[in-house]
Amino acid sequence: MIYIFLANGFEEMEALAPTDILRRAKCDVKTVAVGASEIVSSHGVTVRPDITEDQIQLDDELEMIVLPGGMPGTLNLEASEFVQKAVDHCAENGKYIAAICAAPSILGHKGLLKGKKATSFPSFTKDLEGAQVLDDLVVADGKIITAKGAGASIEFGLKLAEMITSKETSDNIRAGMQCR
Repeated sequence: MIYIFLANGFEEMEALAPTDILRRAKCDVKTVAVGASEIVSSHGVTVRPDITEDQIQLDDELEMIVLPGGMPGTLNLEASEFVQKAVDHCAENGKYIAAICAAPSILGHKGLLKGKKATSFPSFTKDLEGAQVLDDLVVADGKIITAKGAGASIEFGLKLAEMITSKETSDNIRAGMQCR
């Protein structure tokens, strides 16, 4: 199971492009409402996620969590006790943690990026505490995948699909979507 957390103020592309790509890869993906049953994006788009945070199971079936950026979405994710618990569960159990744009700052604040390669939206690189910050669009280091921002959303989604399924699956999706 892959959970993509959506909090008020999330960046649409950073959440929905990876959701789409992971579903094309035949992954079991659920978008998760944090703090309400309907979530309003940073650009005023209202979304009804698949489930709410109280319906999540943090168990062996969990493969990955995804934290989209956007403001104030990232701040709302970081303020969520449940999101914090999910991040801790993944870190402690060797599950994938993916974050894009401002959201890698959540991982930096928790000390999860120490000694790791990572990237984020440029104004948040200061929050990637202990990381070797790269200028790449997407960076995977072990079980942590980070990305720069909205423009990297498709590459981010393709990397997540590669990590969960295979490079071949990701490449096939890339070709089918006409991505270079």
